[in-house]
Amino acid sequence: MQYNFDEIINRNNTDCFKYDLRKKFFNTDGIIPMWVADMDFRTPDFVMSALKTRIDHEILGYTTLNDSFYEAIVSWVYKRHKWKIKKQWIAYTPGVVPALNLAVKAFTDPGDSIIIQSPVYFPFYSAVTDHNRKLIVNNLQLKDNRYYMDIDSLRSIIDRKTKMMILCSPHNPTGNVWRKEELTELTDFCLENNILIISDEIHADIVYKGNKHIPTAKLSEEVSDRVITLMAPSKTFNFAGLSTSYFIASNQQLFEKLKKQIEHLHLGMGNIFGNIALTAAYNNGDNWLEQLIEYLEQNVHLAQEFINSELKNIELIPPEATFLLWLDFRKTNLSLKEIRDRMIYKAKLVLSEGSLFGKNGTGFQRINIGCPRSVLESALNNIAKVF
Repeated sequence: MQYNFDEIINRNNTDCFKYDLRKKFFNTDGIIPMWVADMDFRTPDFVMSALKTRIDHEILGYTTLNDSFYEAIVSWVYKRHKWKIKKQWIAYTPGVVPALNLAVKAFTDPGDSIIIQSPVYFPFYSAVTDHNRKLIVNNLQLKDNRYYMDIDSLRSIIDRKTKMMILCSPHNPTGNVWRKEELTELTDFCLENNILIISDEIHADIVYKGNKHIPTAKLSEEVSDRVITLMAPSKTFNFAGLSTSYFIASNQQLFEKLKKQIEHLHLGMGNIFGNIALTAAYNNGDNWLEQLIEYLEQNVHLAQEFINSELKNIELIPPEATFLLWLDFRKTNLSLKEIRDRMIYKAKLVLSEGSLFGKNGTGFQRINIGCPRSVLESALNNIAKVF
């Protein structure tokens, strides 16, 4: 089946965060929202069909996670990433961000130190600081249009209370796919210092040609014993509103400790529609995903060509994964306010300000290209008119 990613779908008045809150946040609803990280493509037909079949039953009572839920995850992770996992390593979570917060509470104490690598998805910061843990920021280094880990710096900034690292892989917002040697150097460091790794791999399925996502825990049994992996189908198949994700941990002591945190809050059942959507997506989604990646690659190419030819003071960090692009506005020599005002009130666009992702994201903007190509073309043309 051929899927149509060019279709424009009206998301106004559907309680859609990025469309229906434009007036509240930006005092106008006449702008293209390219900030929130969900896509403007239809949730796949095989997911919607499975949901409609379940709705026809007309009783939506308490639910449970049956074998098909776990089997779908085991099969998908092996097909996409050649990682052999077991059912008993998997537990439901109501989202990757809730899982991050629960992991912080489960495995660290107030006053403990936790590492993140900046710029990074901004809920990483609050997952640490909101629970009275100390934040250790290890800045990524931008060289020749790609970000690299700085392990030497990391060695110098940890303290004896450093208990955890939250890793983003593939990386949001930079689009990095971490290479095996990069992950190996990082995990060696964490093993040496008895640092637990919480690996957010929600963007693992959308990876571009020439790159290969390696699950952190796949590196070795020793590494797997000190890693908890967070994954979800929500970015891949565009159903973030179903609040369905899961964690994977081969170390059963770690597994039980985090699962207990989830169960204490009565969050472990999942929800009827999320459970069904995940199973349908993972069992039927290969062809749809391949077409999606091809379409997104073409959007990346369009953005790169346009920026190179029309936007002399703006640079694109070439993405290796995700439907998010990291744009460098520093050569414009404009302040954050000037960039924001031009973007919203003149270009009629909302992007994510780079400073949200950390101090070393200042001067950058993140744009969501998970949209029909005509929308992306309009956005780029609007940017060109005012920058």
